[in-house]
Amino acid sequence: MSKNIVLGVTGSIAAHKAADLASLLTKQGAEVRVVMTADALRFITAVPLQTLSRHPVVTDLYDEDEGWKPTHIKLADEADLLLIAPATAHTIARLALGLADDALTCIALALNPKAKVLIAPAMNGKMWLHPATQQHVATLTSRGVEFIGPETGLLSCGYEGIGRLWPVDKVAEHAWQLLETV
Repeated sequence: MSKNIVLGVTGSIAAHKAADLASLLTKQGAEVRVVMTADALRFITAVPLQTLSRHPVVTDLYDEDEGWKPTHIKLADEADLLLIAPATAHTIARLALGLADDALTCIALALNPKAKVLIAPAMNGKMWLHPATQQHVATLTSRGVEFIGPETGLLSCGYEGIGRLWPVDKVAEHAWQLLETV
């Protein structure tokens, strides 16, 4: 039986790597449903993610499939894993505060209790190390959310340091490890 993964893509320069992640997880047998924030759409279009996941991409809270149930509730009910990669400081803060102002954050709030959550951050190192971000990470971790990364290296902003998205193959590997416990 295949596992249902909701892949959240947020507005980081690393958003293009979500296409590789969607492809890899789909090839490994997962049913991948991609949800993109408005900011993510500034870095990559939905077309490659739709093609590689083989499912329509949700880009708006009011995107609806056929039927009566809202798409974000349907995806939240069916998810075995909510994987947010890349995750920005903004999205991490919104999740920690319980804000639900777009499809991704509504899915996170309505997620079925058996589902796992894995977040792969990608941002400027100063943003990652800021006390507010670290407090939000601690809050989410205390709620059972797992984090993978970020890693150290050359950042797109020109700095060297922590903030890079964890390698896609390692994110997928960790996702499958979590799915074994669902």
